[in-house]
Amino acid sequence: MRKSIFAFSGLLLLIGTFLSTAVFAEEHADAAIEHTSAAIAQGKAGKAPALVVHAEKALEHAKMAENVAKGHLKSEMKSAVDELEKAISAGNADDAKLAVISLDKALGFLQAGNK
Repeated sequence: MRKSIFAFSGLLLLIGTFLSTAVFAEEHADAAIEHTSAAIAQGKAGKAPALVVHAEKALEHAKMAENVAKGHLKSEMKSAVDELEKAISAGNADDAKLAVISLDKALGFLQAGNK
């Protein structure tokens, strides 16, 4: 009986850890999607400095989501991080058009990794 209780408790702990990790990743991915979308809007308006501000916030959240994601979702987040870094570089060079291209790619990766 005691072994069953310990086994069940361990299983509940494992499930709880998995679910809390998934929720944590999802919250950061949602925030990254929100900031990436805002960066795209700023880029389409030709506002590279504002684009960079949102892209940097998106990058912070995407990195946090990547840290807790598993498997395929982790690779999607890694790709999003790479594209966000490219967008920030382009935005800092005042090239909003090029930045938007990377932001669009990042958004696709974020959405794919947030399922």
